[in-house]
Amino acid sequence: MLAAAYSATLHGLDAFPVRVEVDASRGVPSFDLVGLAEIAVRESRVRVKSALAQVGVDLSEYRVLVNLAPADLRKYGSAFDVAIAVAVLAALRRVPHEALARTMLLGELSLSGGIHPVRGVLPYTMGARGRRFSRVIVPVANEAEAALVDGIDVFVASHLAELARALSGEQELARARPADAAMAPTSSEDLADVRGQMAARRALEIAAAGGHNILMIGPPGAGKTMLARRVGGILPPLEPAESLEVMTIHSVAGLLRGARQRMVDRPFRAPHHTASDIALVGGGEPPRPGEVSLAHRGVLFLDELAEWKRSALEALRQPLEEGTVTVSRARGTATFYARPMLVAATNPCPCGFLGDSLRCNCSDPGKRAYRARLSGPLLDRIDVHVVLPPVDPSSIVEISRTGEPSAAVRDRVLEARARQADRHARGVCSARYNAVLSAAELEATMKLDDAARAVLVRSTEKQMMSARAFSKVLRVARTIADLAGSEPVLAVHAAEAVALRAFDRGFEKQPADAA
Repeated sequence: MLAAAYSATLHGLDAFPVRVEVDASRGVPSFDLVGLAEIAVRESRVRVKSALAQVGVDLSEYRVLVNLAPADLRKYGSAFDVAIAVAVLAALRRVPHEALARTMLLGELSLSGGIHPVRGVLPYTMGARGRRFSRVIVPVANEAEAALVDGIDVFVASHLAELARALSGEQELARARPADAAMAPTSSEDLADVRGQMAARRALEIAAAGGHNILMIGPPGAGKTMLARRVGGILPPLEPAESLEVMTIHSVAGLLRGARQRMVDRPFRAPHHTASDIALVGGGEPPRPGEVSLAHRGVLFLDELAEWKRSALEALRQPLEEGTVTVSRARGTATFYARPMLVAATNPCPCGFLGDSLRCNCSDPGKRAYRARLSGPLLDRIDVHVVLPPVDPSSIVEISRTGEPSAAVRDRVLEARARQADRHARGVCSARYNAVLSAAELEATMKLDDAARAVLVRSTEKQMMSARAFSKVLRVARTIADLAGSEPVLAVHAAEAVALRAFDRGFEKQPADAA
């Protein structure tokens, strides 16, 4: 007899419904699966046969043919197990056909019939809602993320026998419970721990207020990593729409299994500098999100920037500019969100102690080659460049002296972000923060006085900025004005923004008394 159930397959962040058709008839025992299925899907027949045996269904007398339609769409993952098993039950008249109408079934089966979690349940559920399915049945372990989606009924099951009884009308499945209330941000690392480096702290505050990318240049031990790991404590919590975007990416990556709360902390990703291009920007078969996507709406920290492979860094250029990553393969393309705040750190020379005659013996060609590892197009996409001098020993030994805490800085960041959000609410711009303003929106939000305009013109000529670099300066100046509570951008704001683009200063010799 012929029966059908529905499941889905993921391509990037998009879920495509798959009709699971099963023809079961008595004959020479076989279990064939067709429909452009990759190996994990083809292996499902072993799991399905064992799980069905555990609920009293013996397939030793049946010829079973499974078709996954549409046949020209490649199928990935183990989420088809439950749909295949239920379609077989319907073909054998163990469950009614009408019980499967407008229902999407997701889950991996164990050999004993248990329903195990799968990655990507959040985009699966969103895709089901968009395709007008009336309900989705998911594993219990995926309950919290599936329940985040409104507008569709979500039920949970833990075993194939339980699901079969529910579809037959013998019992009811439990509804998925919404995730527990989101907790307050939990960052325990505070800027008060950082001694000195006032210029770097100010630059970090500006970057956080406008969502700007930032590069810190300084010797080992200057506090670059320490500062970067405290960025999360001064950023605003994720808004509900942002949280859904972030959780969708993490769901596809399989990082939400068992999660009971909506994400409110912005993600912080710090891959090692030996990471591959694919690990950084995404890829593989099937395509999976990389670190730049996993850091979406959060922080991507790249330490030892000049030690990264050139190809990996250049691969970041398009995501940093466009906010998405498109992975193209012969079998199709997949697009992932990629709008993190990039925080990068690098030494000024191979040994890190540029200008210290006692410790630095790097040759001039070596210094130039080290600097050249960071290309101009990549640096153009980093809004803020700040130089960290060696830490003054006196600031370390004064135990009683602490810096300004993260809470105070975060309050100023929130106020600046509120001004940007107000412009968005009034329709002045579509972007909610300054770093991603379009050229037209930037022009609409910039109110330059004559003095500020003169500062920008002089700096452009002196530093020979590209058009992209100049637009970055304008965006940073807009953020500095927001932090100051000023609607017009004044000369002092423009001058500070220009000072934060002086990349070459980090690769020049430090004064002798700075070490």
